[in-house]
Amino acid sequence: MNPLISADSLLAATTRPVLIDVTWNLSVPSGPPAPPGRDAYAAGHLPGAHYVDLDAELAGPPGEGGRHPLPSATTVEAALRRAGVSEDTPVVVYDAANSMAAARAWWIFRYFGVRDVRVLDGGFAAWRAAGGEVSTDVPSDGDGSFTASPGHVPMLDAESAAKLASTGVLLDARAPERFAGEVEPIDKVAGHIPGAVNAPTTANVTPDGHFLPAADLKARFATLGADGSTPVGAYCGSGVTAAHEALALQIAGIEAPVYVGSWSEWITDPTRPIA
Repeated sequence: MNPLISADSLLAATTRPVLIDVTWNLSVPSGPPAPPGRDAYAAGHLPGAHYVDLDAELAGPPGEGGRHPLPSATTVEAALRRAGVSEDTPVVVYDAANSMAAARAWWIFRYFGVRDVRVLDGGFAAWRAAGGEVSTDVPSDGDGSFTASPGHVPMLDAESAAKLASTGVLLDARAPERFAGEVEPIDKVAGHIPGAVNAPTTANVTPDGHFLPAADLKARFATLGADGSTPVGAYCGSGVTAAHEALALQIAGIEAPVYVGSWSEWITDPTRPIA
């Protein structure tokens, strides 16, 4: 199944999927009075869309597992049921930027067993450009019956990520200067996992936030050694942009596990090597 859906296709859909807005702003601290992205959602969203908080519902509490560790199955289950998701409900996720947060939702929902989940290509801006209506109404909580269980897509931990960096291709989705250790605005230690290859997620999308065509993404990843002939995985700072990398790889026809703890977990163990 194509992991993307266009705004035109969503507008023309005869069966309306559950819409989930995961707009999120890394520069805004999480917590009271509202989570990052809630203000943007309140100002306007796709009609009927439910808001899901990336920090609280698509990640566990920060700590030894990194800044955005895997959330619990019960947390994800509650968020999906609130949105009205049951076992075979089609789901479309989107955000108001370039699908970084939406990709995290796509990956987390798949990991916990959602079979039909797609990302709105181009996000909220594409919806508006296609003539889609915008609403400020907050829908009532749904009564979904979805049961979340982990492990439906492969995932990397620190040990398997290190192994993949030497036996396959481990893509680092961060900006080149962070990969090189020249700057580190977020984490306490700069650098990257030895053997990793830099593949900034900004190169996965066009300036207006649409993903590149599958053929272009396939060619891009092939130049980095990820041509489908060897195992591929992705990591980033905290497991958010790594999901964007995994989504771009999926569009290119390559299934790639995500190291969810990513760099923010890697550096919690001082014995792990740093390049």
